[in-house]
Amino acid sequence: MAKSPLDKSSVISDFKVHDSDTGSPEVQIALLTQRVTHLTEHLRTHRKDFHSRRGLIAMTSRRRKLLDYVKRHDLEKYKELLERLKLRR
Repeated sequence: MAKSPLDKSSVISDFKVHDSDTGSPEVQIALLTQRVTHLTEHLRTHRKDFHSRRGLIAMTSRRRKLLDYVKRHDLEKYKELLERLKLRR
């Protein structure tokens, strides 16, 4: 995925649909996945950080809703996105 923990521009360039794309569901899902991964690593170190845990749950819920949207509208794009982000194992 991205080189540094929160390198938005590289994620956007990897997942954009067209040249000026910054807000398509694919880009939003990729950015949320990057933030979820980063926050998960933080929570492994700081186990009692319940405020961050609440934010993580909110982010995963938002990502789930966006994934459901993509699945409803374009099943092939959904499968490709899951494969590229390695969400289902």
